Amino acid sequence: MTPGQVHSLLRLETAALAVGRGDMPLAQAIDLSVPAGTGLLLRGPNGAGKSTLLLTLAGLLPPLSGSVVLQGHNEEEGPAFHHCGHRNAVRPRLTARETLGFWRTLNGNPAVPVDAALERVGLVRQARLDAAYLSAGQQRRLVLARLLVSARPVWLLDEPSSALDAEGQVLLGELVREHLGQGGMAVIASHDPIAVPGLPVLTLGAAR
Repeated sequence: MTPGQVHSLLRLETAALAVGRGDMPLAQAIDLSVPAGTGLLLRGPNGAGKSTLLLTLAGLLPPLSGSVVLQGHNEEEGPAFHHCGHRNAVRPRLTARETLGFWRTLNGNPAVPVDAALERVGLVRQARLDAAYLSAGQQRRLVLARLLVSARPVWLLDEPSSALDAEGQVLLGELVREHLGQGGMAVIASHDPIAVPGLPVLTLGAAR
């Protein structure tokens, strides 16, 4: 069974969702329906609730009200969400290879081998370098490689193009398109253009 067939019944849905920090609502009345093989681009000014929405979808923050449901997911298959925040969260004294190995072990569901993932994101030559010596753009590529080494169907990406050069932004678009083509889903908060044609846009902080 191919990844697309495995994920074909998945659908991420929210109903009357309100998200915020503490008791302060940032975005409300969010009704989403994201089926397998599709994505969603979150837009809006700083403080509109984009990052908070991603954290809520990932289960890392409780909703203020409403619901988040991932239909069609079997818990026995392991966690469904890859959340990558706007901070890289790399350990400076681990090499790039060791960093990916750590994430692969921690997240489970091993998929692309570590060295193959490093090659895919253009970090083969930096594999033995401590992460502290990587540039900001290279660290961001390492975060993208983290998505590849453990299989999870839903990618929640917060400013994934941050610090990426033009080539890195092309790479990001390719990885997202490949993931969607395999039946995955992606919800992406970004101020930058994302090279994935046809992504619907949800603008937070806009009048409804």
